[in-house]
Amino acid sequence: MDGNLNSRGLLGEFDMSESESRSKNFIEEIIEADLASGKHSTIVTRFPPEPNGYLHVGHAMAICLNGGLAREYNGRFHLRFDDTNPVKEEMEYVQSIMEDVKWLGFDWGENLYFASDYFEQLFEWAVHLIKAGLAYVDDSSAEEIREMRGNLTEPGRESPFRNRSADENLDLFERMRKGEFGNGEKVLRARIDMTHPNMNMRDPVLYRIAHAHHHRTGDAWCIYPMYDFAHGQSDAIEGITHSICTLEFEEHRPLYDWFIENLPVPHQPRQIEFARLNVTYMITSKRKLLQLVKEGHVRGWDDPRMPTISGIRRRGYTPESIREMTARAGVAKRNKINDLALMEFCLRKDLEEKAVRRIAVLDPVKVVITNLPEDTREVYAGPNHPAKPEMGEREVVLTREIFIERDDFMEDPPKKYFRLAPGQEVRLRYACYITATDVVKDAEGNITEIHATMDPESRGGSTPDGRRVKGTIHWVSATENVPFECRLYETLFTKEDPNEVDPSTGSGQAPSTGSGQAPSTGSGQAPSTGSGQAPGTFLDNLNPHSLEITKAFGEPALAAASVGERFQFERKGYFCVDPDSKAGSLVINRSVGLRDSWGKQSQRS
Repeated sequence: MDGNLNSRGLLGEFDMSESESRSKNFIEEIIEADLASGKHSTIVTRFPPEPNGYLHVGHAMAICLNGGLAREYNGRFHLRFDDTNPVKEEMEYVQSIMEDVKWLGFDWGENLYFASDYFEQLFEWAVHLIKAGLAYVDDSSAEEIREMRGNLTEPGRESPFRNRSADENLDLFERMRKGEFGNGEKVLRARIDMTHPNMNMRDPVLYRIAHAHHHRTGDAWCIYPMYDFAHGQSDAIEGITHSICTLEFEEHRPLYDWFIENLPVPHQPRQIEFARLNVTYMITSKRKLLQLVKEGHVRGWDDPRMPTISGIRRRGYTPESIREMTARAGVAKRNKINDLALMEFCLRKDLEEKAVRRIAVLDPVKVVITNLPEDTREVYAGPNHPAKPEMGEREVVLTREIFIERDDFMEDPPKKYFRLAPGQEVRLRYACYITATDVVKDAEGNITEIHATMDPESRGGSTPDGRRVKGTIHWVSATENVPFECRLYETLFTKEDPNEVDPSTGSGQAPSTGSGQAPSTGSGQAPSTGSGQAPGTFLDNLNPHSLEITKAFGEPALAAASVGERFQFERKGYFCVDPDSKAGSLVINRSVGLRDSWGKQSQRS
């Protein structure tokens, strides 16, 4: 059933247009079987992020899936922060996550929770395990514990502290809570099986000492539960019926089940794994995203080149387009990488319907229409949307001097070149026909100005003799316009898989595998070659041309643009007003171009 989806489960009530023709995904089949059997009368799902970074595009899939399923089956959707590591967590991340979830269209209502709400209960359950002989305090260092765990081919070795009595463990654990020991001096471990084939079952750490200020509990605690210990029990406390996780948690499921079986929890959730959303040219490692931010490779977590939801939003993506993309990507049982072209297609599809049209010139060269008086000001009507007259019109102002795109003129054009050239007539969008007559150049031979004449009978874009020109170009008045800073974004990385590097040279150029993807090593890093040379990293694949900033000019209607507003710049693509904009200083981002490779590919297939 890989890739089998029903868009209702991801889009909820937002888009029912295609859902009826699609079969259900495997998670929906499980839920419907549970409801039909009476196992559950109401389903409860959750999105459980750790507040140690901003959400990325992979999280969008989890949000849409969990929130969409709750909506589809009239259940409850919880937002819970698994805030068990005070060293890496901040309220900034909490606030950004809440904003992202709501922006995607999902509301948890009164069901906002934090794992830190359950710290006392989790401590009591840890005591329960100690009393049952299923947990012990270990004085071993982190390095010693790693060494004793063994590996995939060798069993682990038992800690010398494994057979402490329950009374001694209870005393030490209580003293850990009181702050009598320093960071790393002791941990609490589960007592399971050091020879278990699943490494997660080899006496995992349940609590560690961390004398750090927690963003919610302050300094009330100096011991904190590990994620694996808190996660499943938090689901149990909240009555989550279906704990939907990504595939990397599959190996952790036996441990979660062991906790549930050995603790007096009020409820037993069922964990189901699905493939996370991966997109070409993007990374979804929080550690690497944080590195990009801290080292200044990007302008922050919400940089429009980042795969974070806040970055995607700032670039100009709509929540509808992201929900559509997750639905089309589907719910699968095996990992795959989705083409960035799919994501761009979904944005174009959404904005094609709703974005108003405007004209902007991004690389301007001046054209002087020599047969117009200097005080000429002619106003033409331009539709806000060519297919939606109900969206109205705006005024387009023609003056003697205009700007056109530099690449819309060629002094010595090839055959079948239909834009402006000496002696060649083109149509100015909405306005009239002009013919180039001369050029002005600087000392280096660069064209600084083009002279042209207008056919006065072509006003409005047609002529009495009915002749047609093959080329239409866009333009703005050189004297009545809105100047703005235009930020032209490309992919942050040059490779479809940014982690694909050459370990021997560090150049980021790996030999082709025939698939466009490097073989996985399980760590996201290429294996050592033993050459003694530093291996390459994902940073070697940063795109030095991921951002180009130009001074552009837009038609007068852009003066009313507000932050976050989206437009289609005719012949150029879709653009969005950036939050850096200030009064009299507009900043606009390119969201995506007009070219649609994915839509054409899908039609051919």
